[in-house]
Amino acid sequence: MRFKNLTIGFALTGSHCTINEVMPHLDNLKKEGAEIYPIISESLDKTDTRFGSAGEWKNAIEKITQKSLIKTVVDAEPIGPQKMLDVLVIAPCTGNTLAKITQAITDGPVLMAVKSQLRNKRPVVLAVSTNDGLSFNAKNLGLLLNIKNIYMVPFGQDNPTGKPNSLKSKMDLMPDTIEWALEGRQKQPVLQSF
Repeated sequence: MRFKNLTIGFALTGSHCTINEVMPHLDNLKKEGAEIYPIISESLDKTDTRFGSAGEWKNAIEKITQKSLIKTVVDAEPIGPQKMLDVLVIAPCTGNTLAKITQAITDGPVLMAVKSQLRNKRPVVLAVSTNDGLSFNAKNLGLLLNIKNIYMVPFGQDNPTGKPNSLKSKMDLMPDTIEWALEGRQKQPVLQSF
């Protein structure tokens, strides 16, 4: 089992259109032996969209992980002091989350998990999904590519004709990116074509 004896924090943020694509990868990490602590943003916790209701997503995440959701700052705070996680994955990671990480804003459970993980100099893996990756968030992406202990699931333009500023990680590269991050290396090549 590829991830046996590994403790993974798996945080999901409000790129609601990408959640369905991420769920099989969450399930595969669990099947590969990882102990997973699920963390959700306030947006995922409270927002019903055409892609699914908050309740449906929360139930599905808890069913896969067999753990209660971490959904408040208070719930996420022990991640640092207790050194709970070997690696923290944020998938999908929205542009809003990217921006807040670069500004050290800790106003939600996912961001507290990032702060807690980095305090211990442990890896954080970001799987971006943002419509403004090549516009407003390009600078934030550039900064995060150069921050120690932050690793990116390789990404590219998912719809260069219809949404030329949109970037999305190739979610199937998430397991390899996790393994590389645990070795202190960035999975290459970072830029991918869809």
